[in-house]
Amino acid sequence: MTSTEVRTRTPALLALTTAAFVTVLTEALPAGVLPGMSAGLGVGESAAGQAVTVYALGTALTAIPLSAATATWRRKRLLLTGVAGFAVANTVTALSADYPLTMAARFVAGVAAGVVWALLAGYARRLVPGDQGKAIAIVMAGIPLALSLGIPAGTFLGGLLGWRSAFGVMSAIAVVLLAWITAKVPDQPGQTGGRVPVLRTLSVPGVLPVLAVTLVFVLAHTVLYTYVAAFLGHAGMGDAVDVVLLVFGVASMAGIWVVGARIDRALRTLTVLSTILVAVAATILATASGSPVLVYVAVTLWGLGWGGVPTLLQTAAGNAGGAAADNAQAMLVTLWNAAMAAGGVAGGVLLDAAGPTSFPWTLLLLLLPVLAVVLGARRHGFPARSRVS
Repeated sequence: MTSTEVRTRTPALLALTTAAFVTVLTEALPAGVLPGMSAGLGVGESAAGQAVTVYALGTALTAIPLSAATATWRRKRLLLTGVAGFAVANTVTALSADYPLTMAARFVAGVAAGVVWALLAGYARRLVPGDQGKAIAIVMAGIPLALSLGIPAGTFLGGLLGWRSAFGVMSAIAVVLLAWITAKVPDQPGQTGGRVPVLRTLSVPGVLPVLAVTLVFVLAHTVLYTYVAAFLGHAGMGDAVDVVLLVFGVASMAGIWVVGARIDRALRTLTVLSTILVAVAATILATASGSPVLVYVAVTLWGLGWGGVPTLLQTAAGNAGGAAADNAQAMLVTLWNAAMAAGGVAGGVLLDAAGPTSFPWTLLLLLLPVLAVVLGARRHGFPARSRVS
């Protein structure tokens, strides 16, 4: 990523990367501090764990209507509003001793996430119109950074100073980010002219295949990722979960780098390769989980394949959507969160019904229609020749 345009916009793009980081970490942090959060709110761990579910519901229920309602807003104003929502929601979470109030704050945080997620890719595309894929790759790097570094750091801080301190730090990061965005991120206009109705976006050629791939690919990934600790425990690697997730995170960063370097010329090829890499990883985990070495090989391939997927799908949705790109992004965000919720539920059912060995087989089975749709959407959605809109 050496273009002059990208370098010029690096401070702004890194602010958007931090926004993605805050979004993912705010969503997942309760999982890392669950025992302390449960004790602090005076509820069981299962009830405290609903902090993640409520957040996802906030995002899934509001991303599309809020995207439509704020279509004409200046982009910087909208981004600042979303990040301010994180600051307020995390502050309330850090201070609240009341379970319903905490859940309400988590729902507000999910609403803020819907605003920010639906905005980030389009904002990056507008900031760097000549290298849109690279710009989105930089922004989406916030996802694996949050998963591989942010959550372990938040969990450590929660154990050292208490879970409220972890959420307090998240609030402080959001406040700093507000100042950063104000100073370094150029404003962009909202939609001008007539708005494209949200449902009509589904009829835009290419949008439906991208959304279908998003739903099934994220569902497949989440089934295994959510219960990776259970799978590793069955494989005799229960004490290596943190190392395995670190390897996955590092490999994901490498995957983002590769995608960012090539996406503007080879989106279709990269999407196919990402799907195949994750499928190969699932095959290895399904057939050779008794070998720690092969498990690490599989996790590395999984990370390499999955790391660039958010960038690929966000870019594909934006390209296919055209004038309705913001609507397409909001739909993608909604389906992404719905798939995550469904993956958690499906994984729990599979764990009880068939055991953890069923996870990689399920992942592999679900990737077959993903690959078929990507290969079939040669003209629209995942075209053989990428285009910049």
